[in-house]
Amino acid sequence: MCGITGVAALNGSPHPTLEQLKTMCDSIFHRGPDQDGMHVQDGVALGMRRLSIIDLSGGRQPIFNQDRTILTVFNGEIYNFRELRSELEAKGYTFATKTDTEVIVYAYEEYGLDFPKYLNGMFAIALHDTVKKKLYLVRDHLGIKPLYYSFDQNYLVWGSEIKAILASGLVKKTLDLDALGEYLAWEYVPGKATLFKEIRQLEPGQMLEIDLENPQCQPQTYWDIPATGEIELSDQEWADKVEAQLRKSVTMQLVSDVPLGAFLSGGVDSSLTVALMGKAQTYSIGFDDPSYNELKWSEKVASHLGVEHINEVIKPNVVELFEHLMYFLDDPIGDFSIFPTFLVSQLARKYVTVSLSGDGGDELFGGYETYLANEKAEQYYKIPAIFRKNLVEPLINSLRPRPEKKGLVNKGKRFIEGLENPVDLSHARWRIFAGDAVRSQLFTPEANQELVTSSASHIIDLFNKAGDRQPQNRSMYVDVKSYLSDDILVKVDRMSMAVSLESRVPYLDPDLVELAFQIPDRLKLANGETKVLLKSIAARYVPPECVYRPKEGFSIPIKNWLCNEFRPLMEELLSDQAIREQGIFQVNTIKRLKEEHLAGTANHSHILWSLIVFQSWYKRWFKGE
Repeated sequence: MCGITGVAALNGSPHPTLEQLKTMCDSIFHRGPDQDGMHVQDGVALGMRRLSIIDLSGGRQPIFNQDRTILTVFNGEIYNFRELRSELEAKGYTFATKTDTEVIVYAYEEYGLDFPKYLNGMFAIALHDTVKKKLYLVRDHLGIKPLYYSFDQNYLVWGSEIKAILASGLVKKTLDLDALGEYLAWEYVPGKATLFKEIRQLEPGQMLEIDLENPQCQPQTYWDIPATGEIELSDQEWADKVEAQLRKSVTMQLVSDVPLGAFLSGGVDSSLTVALMGKAQTYSIGFDDPSYNELKWSEKVASHLGVEHINEVIKPNVVELFEHLMYFLDDPIGDFSIFPTFLVSQLARKYVTVSLSGDGGDELFGGYETYLANEKAEQYYKIPAIFRKNLVEPLINSLRPRPEKKGLVNKGKRFIEGLENPVDLSHARWRIFAGDAVRSQLFTPEANQELVTSSASHIIDLFNKAGDRQPQNRSMYVDVKSYLSDDILVKVDRMSMAVSLESRVPYLDPDLVELAFQIPDRLKLANGETKVLLKSIAARYVPPECVYRPKEGFSIPIKNWLCNEFRPLMEELLSDQAIREQGIFQVNTIKRLKEEHLAGTANHSHILWSLIVFQSWYKRWFKGE
């Protein structure tokens, strides 16, 4: 695990220097505090910061092939490297180290551009073939590890984080207002875009091949979730098949030369992961607000499984913590749960260097309430419109939001809000917080001219790409390719790497992902129950009351904190003067959102928080504050 970065000079441009590369590496020191590695050759600079996990003494990067014509740096883990190494040795390749990195150069030599298909793991790779004068950037199948790049006629610059690209001094900074509109709609920037016009993100399962003598930038997809169709087996057969594949994934990801543990929330996904690990040390955190504290569940699961469990009730200085965390979000997300994710990573890092998580289970096996909301919407539409529009909706809209996390009132209000969004967004109607109508009020008329991409477009594109899968599998395809890769995995990567902790995600083993999309809809959602199949498997190991309880989610009381702890920060970053001087947003709209939230007549926490994060990001990266 580490961070990578680099520069390739194109079309006769001045070559990058070692000093320049060192500055880029230093900007991501937190990703790999153990070691650096740098190499400059033929106008191509490869750099990395290493967090030593496999082959502690012999895994220094870059790693070369035997005649030193091919070299690579990479961020991540190749879980099947031992099997792949044996296959390559049988073909005559000689290895000089015991690191997983070395299989990359020989897999490339043997399999050419198909080499990523042979890798089971999480990875962002930069590989330089000095003979063919080719450079390759590759991102893993599901997008667990990040990889950003900037390309023009003079340079290709890349990095695990945007700050490494900016540290090169070769890339200018222009705010992408269209991407900003999407960020405020979804709380993340979807797909290949970033808030910098000049910087793109290599999408999951993609490879970028650059011919250094004739450079063109056209990323190609080497893997997508196959549309193989659902398979009909008995419920018992499906449970056995999925459990066996998940156990294989967990076992494969226990490979480590350093201490390893697991996050345990007490929910289905993390509990099942821990159960399949066997002996483990687990970590969880809670807050002093009872509706945001799940420690009793994680303690119950840990006790039942007999694992060593460490938890803490956290009372952080959240404003001070906010300033610290914003440094790691140079590709901002408005996800509240950056705080608990960072804090539980910080707790785990006191004891281990690697931690397994349950991320991905909801997207693969049907865990989100948005899927249920879409089913309930079909029933709701059967109520005559005159009653819906004149009685039900006015009544629910008149209710004040409650301070607790969920509850009937809060769920009802959010359900009605989601119905206002386009029907063709399906379940994603309940993920969007600033659709086109809201954005038209939020942005100034001048800024609105730049919002050329509809807030719904990337979701509709993904639904079309999902093909003729069953309805729930289509929705989950959309979430895997958007919410998971562009929000959840970004959050986990940045917050864990902020404390130099490697986070592994067994549910996102490509073989398990492919299997999950062959499961019929009836085993994902049925009769108002989510994750039907996965819960049946978890119930083999975990007490039923832990498995079949309402989903809580990993979050914080941000809507309350905005009225208290974060209010001074909100008033500073979203002041009339600051908004007016910036010229992007309409002062009166933001003023209204604040007033309604502070008065308790509406819950605007998602939009307000995304605005706060953006303003902090803008001050840091555009104003240098």
